[in-house]
Amino acid sequence: MTAPVVPTAHTAGVASAGVAGGVPAELLYELALRVPAARLWARSPEGRRPVPVDLWRGDPVPGDEVLLDTCRGPTLDVGCGPGRLAAALTRRGVRALGIDVTEAAVTLARRAGARALCLDVFGPVPDMGRWQEVILADGNIGIGGDPGRLLRRAQALLAGDGRILAEVDGPGRPTRTYPARLEVAGLTSAPFRWAAVGVDGIGPLGASAGLRVTVVTARAGRYFAVLEPRAGA
Repeated sequence: MTAPVVPTAHTAGVASAGVAGGVPAELLYELALRVPAARLWARSPEGRRPVPVDLWRGDPVPGDEVLLDTCRGPTLDVGCGPGRLAAALTRRGVRALGIDVTEAAVTLARRAGARALCLDVFGPVPDMGRWQEVILADGNIGIGGDPGRLLRRAQALLAGDGRILAEVDGPGRPTRTYPARLEVAGLTSAPFRWAAVGVDGIGPLGASAGLRVTVVTARAGRYFAVLEPRAGA
């Protein structure tokens, strides 16, 4: 992501529930999913940028092949949105499950051919401790505004030899937590906590969560890190 950096997830995390001060964020995300003409924006202290919901509804986009080619399965796609990654993995014969807190996203993911459930990553998740890969794509490393906590949770979902596949910001972008809002059709959401992690910061952040970065790949202007549990962690 380029500046200004704001949440661009399918939002398992946009889905931290809204608080006083606006419409719950997940409701605006649902509106954008259900009404293709409704343009969704995300605002952070650095500014406002469009959220590419239209791209997420379609086929894999440039860079997705890094994630798809890495997954052996079973794979958990956290914040799957309309399901392009989970559906593409399913078409490849990889067992995959998408989870998202937004009912509209789960409905669209299923229509796309993905297996998907309406779940919060921090709540009960099927097959805990047995996932080979956990995907955090499209900014979903920011879910909940605490990427260290999210990585620890993702690690708890993994099998012993599993891996986390995280999309991160490019070089020079700091790791930070900030309040964000969604905007669509003249409506503004309540603020919710979000985070961004740069490629320079994913190593130290992963280490603090008992993980090591084994691979970093740049493709189509996007950056992807593979994290694995450290021995003895």
